[in-house]
Amino acid sequence: MKKDWNDNRNRILVVCVGVALFALFFRYVKVPTGFPEVSIQTAYGIGAFFAALLGPVAGAFVAFVGHALSDVIQFGPPCWSWVIASGVAMYITGLSSSKIKIHKGEFTIKDVIVFNIYQVVGNLLAWCLIAPGLDVLMYGEDVFYAFEQGVWATLPNMVSAGVIGSVLLGMVKSRNCAKCI
Repeated sequence: MKKDWNDNRNRILVVCVGVALFALFFRYVKVPTGFPEVSIQTAYGIGAFFAALLGPVAGAFVAFVGHALSDVIQFGPPCWSWVIASGVAMYITGLSSSKIKIHKGEFTIKDVIVFNIYQVVGNLLAWCLIAPGLDVLMYGEDVFYAFEQGVWATLPNMVSAGVIGSVLLGMVKSRNCAKCI
């Protein structure tokens, strides 16, 4: 029974670290794209890493809370349409957790491909459909502008999640740390 409590406590601690890192990276470590209010967000690499390591619910929580927290610190009220999309993107990315072998100390080329298929699908759905659709419904944004902004956010978020997430998962595999979480 004590082992279960320690495992849950460790997972909660790791999720809290993920939220903090996501919020910090979202706020401070980004590269402008040239499109208004759209940056290459390195936070999605951090979120994808935690999603693949801990699963879809934890991944969604890390991105949702981390994004909302960053918005509150940066702007005041969160942009809920994009906060929800962040959570959805990382939930779908987290579905890769059961398909890859990171918890067995492996992260093969096949695992990299599977992880990246999930994160690409999650990012496409989140930024080409959910975020702009919710912008139109919730905030009355211009349809063309909302969907153009979403499309501009898609590729940078996929690259961030794919490159940074894959590198971090490879580093965890090489240290055999994933078995601990």
